[in-house]
Amino acid sequence: MSCRVLTFADLPAVRRILAADPVSGVFVASRVDAGILSPNGPGMLYGWPDGEPSALLHLGANLVPVADTLDPIADFVETVGRRRTCQSIVGPARLALPLWEALGRRWGRSYSHVREVRPSQPLLAFAGSPKVAPDPRLRRIHPGDFESYYEASVAMYREEMGADPGSGPGSNYRAYCRWLVDQERAYGVVVDRRVVFKADLGAVGGGVGQIQGVWLEPSLRGQGASAAAMAAVAEYVLAEHSVACLYVNDFNVRAVRSYLRVGFEQVGELATVLY
Repeated sequence: MSCRVLTFADLPAVRRILAADPVSGVFVASRVDAGILSPNGPGMLYGWPDGEPSALLHLGANLVPVADTLDPIADFVETVGRRRTCQSIVGPARLALPLWEALGRRWGRSYSHVREVRPSQPLLAFAGSPKVAPDPRLRRIHPGDFESYYEASVAMYREEMGADPGSGPGSNYRAYCRWLVDQERAYGVVVDRRVVFKADLGAVGGGVGQIQGVWLEPSLRGQGASAAAMAAVAEYVLAEHSVACLYVNDFNVRAVRSYLRVGFEQVGELATVLY
């Protein structure tokens, strides 16, 4: 068996596969909605096996597997090939980690040599009423807030990734942040014209909205401010989507506790391999 590039003719099968676990599949669903099945789409989506697909592999800046079993892994490895083009491997830990290991065995250091592996990232989902009172100050970020919001976004990125998002050649991070604001997918608490809390609505698809880029001013941490702000973000997301979700590094114990306080519940476990 092998993989093949999927097209719009495969859309019903793709929707069926993603509907089996819409929370963990929200990123791929968002790429489908963005037109990845078109000839000039943002990346490529492969189906396995060659024929009626039962598993998916997204290949773009992120390599993302979607499958019920490990059966497609060997064919995924051959499909991706020796030359690595992705910047990360992301997906359910039960798939992402075996895929990374198999790529390394087959193709060597191009895949095995990594910057960081985050093997356990709880996937949390929420669809009810917050267990804590939402912060009434939280609102959508306005264009006039952009510079402060961008500074907060850079601070978040540095903390999360250990790098400056604008330092690499061809970096489009500022443009991406501007896009989030323009699309009304950036939320924040603004005090004296300064963003002290921010969160973004990242991937959206299949009735699920994934929250990302959560950051709180360091001087405000440990005071319960994050839980109240996240409760407000969740209300915004649930006004337009059936489920709000996010994933977080297991070592960020304070953040995990804050999300659980709001009412998020763990529904899976992701893993990320960073190059």
